[in-house]
Amino acid sequence: MRKNNIFNTLNFYQIGLNYQKADAEIRGLFSLDDHAKRNLLQQAKAEGITGLLVISTCNRTELYGFAEHPYQLIKLLCDNTNGDVSGFEKVSTIHKNNDAISNLFKVGGGLQSQILGDFEIISQIKSSAILSKSTGMLNAFLERLVNSVIQASKRIKNETELSSGITSVSFASVQYILRNVTAIQNKNILLFGTGKIGRNTCENLVKHSKNEHITLINRTKEKAERIAGKFNLVVKDYKQLISEVHNSDIIIVATGANQPTINKSMIPTDKPLLILDLSIPKNVSGDVETLDNVTVIHLDTLSKITDETLEMRQREIPKAQTILSEVLDEFNNWVETRKFAPTINALRQKLETFKNNEIEAVKKKVNGNFSEEQAELLGNKIIQKLTNHFAHELRKDGASDSLALIQKMFQLEDINV
Repeated sequence: MRKNNIFNTLNFYQIGLNYQKADAEIRGLFSLDDHAKRNLLQQAKAEGITGLLVISTCNRTELYGFAEHPYQLIKLLCDNTNGDVSGFEKVSTIHKNNDAISNLFKVGGGLQSQILGDFEIISQIKSSAILSKSTGMLNAFLERLVNSVIQASKRIKNETELSSGITSVSFASVQYILRNVTAIQNKNILLFGTGKIGRNTCENLVKHSKNEHITLINRTKEKAERIAGKFNLVVKDYKQLISEVHNSDIIIVATGANQPTINKSMIPTDKPLLILDLSIPKNVSGDVETLDNVTVIHLDTLSKITDETLEMRQREIPKAQTILSEVLDEFNNWVETRKFAPTINALRQKLETFKNNEIEAVKKKVNGNFSEEQAELLGNKIIQKLTNHFAHELRKDGASDSLALIQKMFQLEDINV
């Protein structure tokens, strides 16, 4: 992969944390909901940052943007979450310039997902870009970068087997239930929380379990009813939560609250109960795990369900890396073109001046048979050929000497690229 040299006074940084170094509890401290993301972007804009992408999922929270120092981005993250700088430093990742760009490609390509080949992250990247654009924080560089990552992700899904088998938390949770619960079709299942993970889990439950005893509860009942209507499921009021917990054999918690929504006092002790906590931060209180009749499964445990397909997916990594390299090279070519655009534009203007002066000089010397229109057309074609030729040369590796030579030859003013 060819490296680019677009970075001058500002550097492009990735700062963040993920499942590799931070457990679910720590990740929860630095998680950002949509409101917090918007606040962070607005704060960044007020502080003079011109481009920023904010990604926060159950497995990672990352910021990508230009800054004088990574601490600018770290402070933004800590200002808008329950985490602090000292805690961040213990589990953080920080990448700079080309390494930061490469990291986003790997994330979007599914190579850094907790479940290898999980492509749910790409929808999060798209949503993050939309939010940045709505706040005026998606500059041309970031927009092109995101589009390139999306392109690479599509190619990996279409051209490799990296996404075969289990590729999402929601699917992994349902597979865990199917493999560990007998007579699943006769069990009472409660799905508490109908956000994105909850919706996906619900769809997978209906599709794979053949269970007709699924109940949905959400703080906003209308949201649950919209999902239930699609699958003909039962919806209960939030005030009925405790009674439904007592009536259930399996509870899937996907509420996404900042505090536990299920605690020990709500749990029956007279029958086995399986609880899957799909929330970040954890929404099932730690004291629930002290009950002998209850099994609590967290997100970090669900990744183990992929052992059967992991070896096959790992064989697909080189193919995915080749695709990432190809698309990244295309992105770098675009970046290089942008880098030299000011010089090429200045050169074009200089040549336009030469052309216009020569046309005027010829007009004064020639009487009668001079066609200004044809001279203009011919001059424009020559200028286009010359600028295309120079642009091609400048895009080659090690073109800094050529850039300086062009500027000197044509007496172009100092240009900040």
